[in-house]
Amino acid sequence: MARFARHSLIWLTPEGWRDAIDATSPSLRVALDGWLANDWPAIVRRQDADATEEQVCAGIALPPDASGNKPRIGIRIPSVQVRRVEAALELARLIPRMPDAWRAPLSSLVRDAADQGIIFRVYGSAALQCLTGKPYMTASSDLDLLFHPATSAQLSAGLSLLANCAHAVPLDGEVVFPSGQAVSWKEWLQAQSRVLVKDRRAVRLMKMNDLLQTLEDAACTC
Repeated sequence: MARFARHSLIWLTPEGWRDAIDATSPSLRVALDGWLANDWPAIVRRQDADATEEQVCAGIALPPDASGNKPRIGIRIPSVQVRRVEAALELARLIPRMPDAWRAPLSSLVRDAADQGIIFRVYGSAALQCLTGKPYMTASSDLDLLFHPATSAQLSAGLSLLANCAHAVPLDGEVVFPSGQAVSWKEWLQAQSRVLVKDRRAVRLMKMNDLLQTLEDAACTC
């Protein structure tokens, strides 16, 4: 996985936070001050069109307001102002904090995934709630999962596990190929030949066979 892959968690240096706060509108600076005080991470997002390779684009989503809107704050900092990077949280870590009705099917999902060498990770509202302790999830929230298949067999196995678990838990999320290109796993299951792909720089349509080839290419270099 690329160091600053989408959905990665990054912790900024004090200088990074100062620059991010200075570049943010005054009405949102209190929220960033709180993020800094609690040492919570920002989330890597897609690069702005004019961002350089030496810059990291990230974001912070605040808990939903009374109307259900989650204010989002975009930040852009030099990569040298990132002091720590971690992948998105593993699903196994979050299960104890999930709604009661979700815990058994998610535990089964984690066990079955481990048998296939797959690790599911969490982003979105559930991850932010776990990281901050703030109330992000609502009764209508989905659980956003992603996984990085290493082979075509892992891809098929992971998609099957997700589809089965989705009967019990409202799942959403992405499958991320070795190239860093990500596709909605639900769209992949329904598509015939092309899918909408997201990466660090762009969103575009790609042939499914071209994405499958990235798995073969990655296997050949191992």
